[in-house]
Amino acid sequence: MFEVIIAIITGIFVGLIFSLLKLPIPAPPVLSGIAGIFGIYLGGIGYHWIIERFFS
Repeated sequence: MFEVIIAIITGIFVGLIFSLLKLPIPAPPVLSGIAGIFGIYLGGIGYHWIIERFFS
């Protein structure tokens, strides 16, 4: 839970700095960004499942 709180605080800080400097926010569009994160998560789980299932 601590990592989530630190990530949110860091994200807010970066967003404030980028807005202050009038730069575009360094994030993908909302839906594609969420889909990408979900895909990365599923890939990580799939990797561990394959390693445990077939190589242990």
